[in-house]
Amino acid sequence: MRKMIPINAPQTDEREIEMVTKVLKSGNLTARVGSSSMVADFEQAYAKLVESKHAIAVSSGTAALHMALLAAGVKLNDEVIIPSFTFVATAEAVVLCGAKPVFVDIDPLTYNLDPEEFRKAINSKTKALIPVDLYGLSADMQALSKIAREHNLAVIEDAAQAHGAVYKRKPPGYFADMTCWSFYASKNMTTGEGGMITTNNDESADVLRCTRSHGEKGEYVSFMLGHNYRMPEMEAAIGLTQMEKLPAFLEKRRRNAERLTERLSLVKRLALPKEPEGYRHSWYLYTTRLEDGNRAERDGTIEELRKRGIGATVYYGTPIHLMPFYRQFATHNLPRAEKASEQVISLPIHPGVTLQEIDYIADSVIEVVG
Repeated sequence: MRKMIPINAPQTDEREIEMVTKVLKSGNLTARVGSSSMVADFEQAYAKLVESKHAIAVSSGTAALHMALLAAGVKLNDEVIIPSFTFVATAEAVVLCGAKPVFVDIDPLTYNLDPEEFRKAINSKTKALIPVDLYGLSADMQALSKIAREHNLAVIEDAAQAHGAVYKRKPPGYFADMTCWSFYASKNMTTGEGGMITTNNDESADVLRCTRSHGEKGEYVSFMLGHNYRMPEMEAAIGLTQMEKLPAFLEKRRRNAERLTERLSLVKRLALPKEPEGYRHSWYLYTTRLEDGNRAERDGTIEELRKRGIGATVYYGTPIHLMPFYRQFATHNLPRAEKASEQVISLPIHPGVTLQEIDYIADSVIEVVG
């Protein structure tokens, strides 16, 4: 049997080992508030990368979302508008604040939150919006932020999948109040786990730094309710190394995505991923769609591709509003999200996939679907 081509794989080498070893030898595994550290260096470098004034490193992308909502003042009985077609962490963070997630439908071409659906969902309880840059393609942040400003709503961009994306010539976060990133092992760059919040707002940055470490501004003095959401030094050391490699990672992902699009463009049953004018995809996932298919046929297609050693996967097979726990917050069906969940197929394009493997994936998809 052919060795499986995984849907994603972290790309590390001796450089990451060297940096982690450096931290272990230093004995400084977790930096205290305000101290010089790998975390501080990583924050400074990441802020520069995404053209943000502040970057606050945290323990995960989910922690970043939770902290950003707290910093935006989201509390019990508030409502936060989010897409349902995304990873559950986006909704999870809202509920952790005691607020209600309000699910809205997507643009079927980009899979991102539809601005008009957002507008229709706003009411007197709405406190914030979390648009998600799904699969590595930015949401229509200019349109979404304009609507949010009209209603005095906080905009927290979930850019967990969008390292290296560009929208209107700007990196993710330019049109948001706060932006949340993930460095989970599958992402375009990784720290193993870990996350980051970026913002240009000084007050928000101060609140986020306090929240991250038990509400402390000084050692053992808490000024507000906080949490332990700190990033360890070893993760930051890996992150610094991965940042250096990110441009090459993105170039390989784009090369693989463009080759796959070229090869699959003649398969009429497949809707291939779009890169609208003014956007630059970061190609976290290459997600195609079996347009006239149903869930059973899509699942059968994935099963057949897996038999051939291709790690085809579904992101996301169950919209959040249909998950058992989150049904309590659902008020209506979301037909576009539900249809997408039955038809999407993600294919491997990460930097470890060779052009020969891309051709093998394309040949297999053509044979199975075409």
